[in-house]
Amino acid sequence: MSFYQPVGNEVELFTAAAENGLPVLIKGPTGCGKTRFVRHMAERLDRPVYTVACHDDLTASDLVGRHLIGPDGTYWQDGPLTRAVREGGICYLDEVVEARKDTTVVLHPLADDRRELPIERTGELLQAAPGFMLVVSYNPGYQSLLKGMKPSTRQRFVSMSFDYPEPDVELGIVQQEAGCDEDLAKQLVGLAASLRNLKDHDLEEAASTRLLIHTAHLIRSGMPPVAACRAAMIEPLSDDVVTVNALMEVVYAVFGQSQD
Repeated sequence: MSFYQPVGNEVELFTAAAENGLPVLIKGPTGCGKTRFVRHMAERLDRPVYTVACHDDLTASDLVGRHLIGPDGTYWQDGPLTRAVREGGICYLDEVVEARKDTTVVLHPLADDRRELPIERTGELLQAAPGFMLVVSYNPGYQSLLKGMKPSTRQRFVSMSFDYPEPDVELGIVQQEAGCDEDLAKQLVGLAASLRNLKDHDLEEAASTRLLIHTAHLIRSGMPPVAACRAAMIEPLSDDVVTVNALMEVVYAVFGQSQD
């Protein structure tokens, strides 16, 4: 089973929702473990999981399915949502607020007690198989008036909020995922804490646990720590040269300047 370090009651809450056929909404910043958690829970519950990365061009057909032309003529091909509904699996829509509103409307009858998926193209009204679960996630920091989840939609879901782990938990995660020693993990976790405390650089995102793991992998591969931090942690946070240089000062304070 894939590694996941619980930080609260999220495993118990997700399990209870699954047992009762309730949809789940996961809120949290990028790189805090939302997708890993869903994969872990799918393995734990022994259910297939279909993951969809939502975006502006995602259509209802991308989720539900479409008619295609093959050697023997036209045939219907299920989309990931329909496959999950038929098989009793988990359909996970990552960053659901990025999808168009006319796309996500197909989720409504699945996210209430009807648990139905109407397929207009085929005239089929598909009843969700036992075990089907709808899971969506988004980053509240990216919400705007144009890209937010309507309150009426949010209230269909059991919701849980994720954040970056506490330092002692994050330390164990970095060690486990990157296979690094405790000293390096402590340095990286401390560096991330310092970066997350910076309030005056207008960063869209904080340094995520995912970035720490990437950095640790590079260092374990032989890359100098400062260069690894720049490539895997600092540059992904900003395109602004002044901001990058300011963030690198924090790196130098942890690892020294001579290795850059």
